[in-house]
Amino acid sequence: MSTIRSVETRHCDAGWRNYHFLRITTDDGVVGWSEYDEHLGATGLTTVLEEMAPTLIDEPVEATERIRAKLVGKARQSFTGVMAMALGTIENALLDAKAKELGVPCFDLLGGAVREEIPVYWSHCGSYRISRPEFYEPVETLEDVTALGEEVRDSQFSALKTNIFDFSGDEPTYWAPGFGQPFHPSLTIEDSQIRELRRYLKALREGTGPEVDILLDLNYNAKPEGYIRILQELADFDLFWVEIDSPNAAALADIRSESPHPISSCETLVPHESFVPYLEQQAMDVVIIDALWNGIFQSTKIASMADAHQLHVAPHNYYGHLATFMNAHLAAAVPNLRIMETDIDRIPWDDELFSATPEYRDGKLQLPDEPGWGCEPDEAALERHPPKDADDLDIEA
Repeated sequence: MSTIRSVETRHCDAGWRNYHFLRITTDDGVVGWSEYDEHLGATGLTTVLEEMAPTLIDEPVEATERIRAKLVGKARQSFTGVMAMALGTIENALLDAKAKELGVPCFDLLGGAVREEIPVYWSHCGSYRISRPEFYEPVETLEDVTALGEEVRDSQFSALKTNIFDFSGDEPTYWAPGFGQPFHPSLTIEDSQIRELRRYLKALREGTGPEVDILLDLNYNAKPEGYIRILQELADFDLFWVEIDSPNAAALADIRSESPHPISSCETLVPHESFVPYLEQQAMDVVIIDALWNGIFQSTKIASMADAHQLHVAPHNYYGHLATFMNAHLAAAVPNLRIMETDIDRIPWDDELFSATPEYRDGKLQLPDEPGWGCEPDEAALERHPPKDADDLDIEA
């Protein structure tokens, strides 16, 4: 095996955000890639990666666990947040390089594939079209919502996920006080929010018909009593799951005990130790794992932890095409997969930025079999779309 010669970051404009990539090159000229995220709390990750880069030089590229252990030791006193995410990013690029040197797809390094088609859900369905109409075909009325539901049904996708919207005014509004939009720090839930959420979900269901599953993401947008009220007020809706983020595992377990719907959670957790209290409390039905942050190999271990607690897992994936390929390898390798997140609404130049695009057949993601991830950024295309300044980015969820 060869050794690491260089560690560099690459960036580009992705509309309302930037895409970010780590590029590891070996002394044999093999390039390993990983996508990472500087969005929603991960700002500063590039700085951490560039600070860690010298530690990787001359390390054997196949020594993923050795390098991780070395970096954990260096980051020990602050091993959370962006420090832990940086290790996940490095691990992912190392896996790509190692698999390319061996001439095998990355899932072979994870124990091999148990499935070749990945069940997926159309994420942020309606959410991007409503909240970011400058980048996507706009959804402006409840009739548009119904038409979108019909589009999902006709596209053969078996499931979609959406967020909280209010159509009572002149234009729809996104309800995300957990992210400061609107500014509503008490995170209380009023009758009007529930009434409008019911109208929105009813319009969506009218379009999808009964054959498409609906997933609802409530994020950090309420306190436990508010979540419980929403869940109980939606008891008559057929929901695949309701996604809730909570910093308190016991509180989430209380919510789950009162819920008529399955609960998913944990997409914001890193590193793997952070999952322990949620597993011990049996706080959710499905464990969502961000494999860009935790690392694909580490994420298989988290999936095993979840499996030991008789829980399914679902990859958190709302990034670029490379991230979708990376998560496909994870989803293929873990036996206890429930479903995988993927964004279908894309910015116009998304496909231009990557060497390959995800293939969906009958609503399922097809597993790539090329060496490595089967996808990498097109560096010339990245240069044609230079990253935006931080002041020009939209930081909504």
